[in-house]
Amino acid sequence: MHEHIAEAVKEPDVVAVPPGAICLRFETMKLYSALGAVRHLLETGQVEPGDTLVDSSSGIYAHALALACHRYGLNCHIVGSTTVDRTLRVQLEILGATLEQVRPSKNLRLDQNLRVERIGQLLRENPHYHWMRQYHDAIHYLGYRDVADLIRKEVPEGPLSLVGGVGTGASTGAIATYLREADRDVTLVGVQPFGSVTFGAEHVSDPDMIIAGIGSSIPFQNVRHDLYDRVHWVNFDYAMSGAVELLRVSGIFAGLSAGAAYLATLWERERDTDRTYVFLAADTGHRYVDSAYAHHSQAKGLGAMRPHEVTARDELRHPWSAMDWPPADGAPPRGAPVLVAETA
Repeated sequence: MHEHIAEAVKEPDVVAVPPGAICLRFETMKLYSALGAVRHLLETGQVEPGDTLVDSSSGIYAHALALACHRYGLNCHIVGSTTVDRTLRVQLEILGATLEQVRPSKNLRLDQNLRVERIGQLLRENPHYHWMRQYHDAIHYLGYRDVADLIRKEVPEGPLSLVGGVGTGASTGAIATYLREADRDVTLVGVQPFGSVTFGAEHVSDPDMIIAGIGSSIPFQNVRHDLYDRVHWVNFDYAMSGAVELLRVSGIFAGLSAGAAYLATLWERERDTDRTYVFLAADTGHRYVDSAYAHHSQAKGLGAMRPHEVTARDELRHPWSAMDWPPADGAPPRGAPVLVAETA
């Protein structure tokens, strides 16, 4: 029996997906990040029950942090983007979390900057608040050790490729780190949207991009570029087609990042069949029903899809590009954080 719903909800389903891949299907993967970080803060005395934790979120992390705070008796305040929908707003309110949303913006960089500026103002007004810094604090790696342990138990021994959205860098980076520490042969494949600065694709825009959670318009210190071996950039149309096909062949109803990761997995497996491929479905598809799944009749068949294999970032182009990492034209500043040692 679980002591709290957060502990139950975080557990992923391990599902075989044709033709020969494995999907870790989460309801909300960021619960691992939030629970691990909050637990570490409490164990090290950096926060105490009754304190207020604050952070910026486009939606998924807000829910995860609110549940973690509910689990451990902490207050939660979220500075959210306009993508936080009514369903989540009501849940946050009932859970006792407070939410304020920045003014609407069609520009992702402006939206993220507005949220960060507001957090700075809040901290000046309330110096006792603890800023979680999900984009920059390496404590968000800690909770993913459990996911790495699960993969070690569920996935057959041998070479493994892990494929997933990069986002803040904590999930794929941490899982690969902990697997490698256990002497597992792991190739890490990161998935990005066009327009993201994280791996230097800000010069190729995607006006239909609604998968900002796997990329960013501002640098994230939690992204350790040296951990990644391959990077795929997938646009909205191809990510939507991948998500629709994933649902069709496996019944897995997941977000657009999972569709992009599934597409990348199929290509990586075609290039090298001697590895086991595990891809991440970080959340469910519910928030993409109107924007993506409702247009499933327009989804393209995956059979003819091939990425542009490139060696430099100035060669990136729609609808899908892939490259070995680091690229021939040099990697962006790494700024890799030092992992925080776990406490007993």
